[in-house]
Amino acid sequence: MGSRHGFETRAIHAGQGPDAATGAVVVPIYQTSTYKQDGVGGLRGGYEYSRSANPTRTALEQCLAALEGGRHGLAFASGLAAETALIQAVCGPGDHVVIPNDAYGGTFRLFARVLERWGLNFTPVWLGDLDQVRAAIRPQTRLVWCETPTNPLLGIADIAALAGLAHEHDALLAVDNTFATPYLQQPLALGADVVVHSTTKYVGGHSDVVGGALVVSDQALAEVLTFHQNALGGVPGPFDSWLVLRGAKTLGVRMDRHCANAERIVDLLVGHPGVDLVLYPGLPDSPGYEVATKQMSGYGGMVSFTVRGGEPAALRVCERTELFTLGESLGGVESLIEHPGRMTHASAAGSPLEVSGDLVRLSVGIETVDDLVEDLRQALD
Repeated sequence: MGSRHGFETRAIHAGQGPDAATGAVVVPIYQTSTYKQDGVGGLRGGYEYSRSANPTRTALEQCLAALEGGRHGLAFASGLAAETALIQAVCGPGDHVVIPNDAYGGTFRLFARVLERWGLNFTPVWLGDLDQVRAAIRPQTRLVWCETPTNPLLGIADIAALAGLAHEHDALLAVDNTFATPYLQQPLALGADVVVHSTTKYVGGHSDVVGGALVVSDQALAEVLTFHQNALGGVPGPFDSWLVLRGAKTLGVRMDRHCANAERIVDLLVGHPGVDLVLYPGLPDSPGYEVATKQMSGYGGMVSFTVRGGEPAALRVCERTELFTLGESLGGVESLIEHPGRMTHASAAGSPLEVSGDLVRLSVGIETVDDLVEDLRQALD
């Protein structure tokens, strides 16, 4: 299903034609580890072993590729499994990667505590400053790793400008599109080489599955990534693939509500006496506002803010909400609140990526927005 169809149409139909055997309109869960072969080396439908390929996973991969405007999708057991496969596919010992200085804590942990021991070097910089990025690039740089918006500070990077800079130095640009989703942002169309997702988050959307994905258009790169997907083995099972595929069907309508609800929450936070700073790319005085407006069709459902009174006050807010559930992760239909310094980004403590103790991060869900506003108001008062 090509790009001539709208986003919601692709989300419901790409890779999801009626089942050939039964006519079922929902892709079946092919809960099998192996397949009957038509003679030695004669594969039936291209399937031999479910680590290599599974029809339910194939449907998900085709859908994700269609949503991102790419040619090839690859599904993984988690976002970090997808990251690991990509980095090991395109980098080796002695190579170098540029990462955001406000990257997701799990990404920083992967680079600092796993890949650096393997011989991979990395430099954290503010990707919003192209001069800093240019200065960080070395002859050994193979990859520029971009999050936009970032987690948890919601920083914005110019994807097209970063792509030009990376390609000028024969490096690839990978964009973690988890926060924005393909509904709001299309990195491949802006020049990125690889799109990365934690499908656990908005694509799955219901806090009931863990998954990850890569999407590319280049055939040679897709072949290398497919080899590593199989060789490393970090793939999702058919039921997890089915859950993510089910979630993807409603991604567009959910993101509309996430965005609308987040804007109302931002209205409450801006000017509230208990709040010092609101971090949200849709605010006109946000440093990334112009770039976000240019490359995104909406500003997303994530909001971060700092609380007056420092870490003790921030912890009190996190513990006083009733509808905003205190928990890690994000992107589900339910609203979540967390303290990044003590929770998702604890692994970055003492590093250049350490986040301040007064920071609170919200994943704004799709509940009745007046209820969410009142819940947060009483927690702040």
